[in-house]
Amino acid sequence: MQFDLLIKGGDVVDPGGGNDGRLDVAVKRNRIAAVDTNIPTESAAQVIDASGQYVTPGLVDLHTHIFYGIGYYGVHADTVAARSGVTTWLDVGSSGGYNFPGFREYIVTPAQARIYALINISSIGLTTRSGELRNLDYCDIDLCCKMINLNRDIALGVKARIDQGQTGGTTVPLTYAREAADRCELPLMVHIGGGPPGILEVLKHMKPNDILTHCFTGGDMRIIDDSGKLRDEAKQAWDSGVVMDIGHGAGSFSFETAEALMSVGHKPDVISSDIHQNSIGGPMFDMPTCLSKFMALGMSFGEVIQASTEKPAQVMGLGDEIGTLKPGALADVALFRIESGDFTFYDVRMSPRKGTELVRNTLTIVNGREMPVVTEKPPAPWFEMSDGQRQLIERNHTPDAFDPKSGG
Repeated sequence: MQFDLLIKGGDVVDPGGGNDGRLDVAVKRNRIAAVDTNIPTESAAQVIDASGQYVTPGLVDLHTHIFYGIGYYGVHADTVAARSGVTTWLDVGSSGGYNFPGFREYIVTPAQARIYALINISSIGLTTRSGELRNLDYCDIDLCCKMINLNRDIALGVKARIDQGQTGGTTVPLTYAREAADRCELPLMVHIGGGPPGILEVLKHMKPNDILTHCFTGGDMRIIDDSGKLRDEAKQAWDSGVVMDIGHGAGSFSFETAEALMSVGHKPDVISSDIHQNSIGGPMFDMPTCLSKFMALGMSFGEVIQASTEKPAQVMGLGDEIGTLKPGALADVALFRIESGDFTFYDVRMSPRKGTELVRNTLTIVNGREMPVVTEKPPAPWFEMSDGQRQLIERNHTPDAFDPKSGG
């Protein structure tokens, strides 16, 4: 037999590999071996019938928090991966210089899914809910760089949460993060939300290939002005190569901001989940739900797949290995169905928008092996459901229980 696995009869959507249409995908060991029409079933030891489904590269989530059991935010990567199609996770700042060794040993090493990280400029990482940058003694540039240099196979940059809650209103921690990223010659991801500081103070510290996450926030650090127009400084940063990343989360994605920007052609570079203890219970839920929201806003399925596979893989410097089905790439594959109906989606302020399509993952494959769907880990003892999340449950709006006839 020529192949170990054959995914047959699906509609391939692979912007990074240039594959599109009714194609078969063959896997040998842990690599994509072929993408072609009518690959014989007898050429493979195992055949998956993908008829009526979309076959895409495994999703690459550029903003996650998966330091499960250690720190405030983390969820368990593999259990979510198996039901969502995310095969590569970039944990952004859950760990810092003091606890990154534990992140590597207890999260990265045993995981089936692929895990990379940005190291928090705060040495304590996200041990607590907020305020990790208020004590500048924790902003240890030397330690951050040392930890990156010891772990360059998985440490891909630096993360800093810059808003009033984390810094007390100052941009001083951002200057520390900027220096660490420059010294290591790696990108910097900056979180924005509610100021002070203002968005313009943040943008002046950012360089090409850096990532502005929560780029469609509704907070007062948003990149649009009061009239809904993209700020000139934000446009300059975007045009220069700063990556605009969604990072939906529990407090960061606004339909109003998204509509203002997308109505004039400013689509996000990357769609990411910012999955964590507070967002996984809704209205974010998971990556397929995030993709469905942007389809409701007018993006095609091909566009949302590109923004969640090819583009984040490029940002991570891994475009030849992940986020694509081109032969030779790692055999990370996701299968999806798109359900038609009358769906209601919500942003973080529980503002509703109607949609007619819901993306559902049916199978996740990492390194050529199917991930089994298992019971998810329990929420952290300190997690308390919000009123909005309770409303979603009452309305049957969970990732596994959308009622297309309910209309919300």
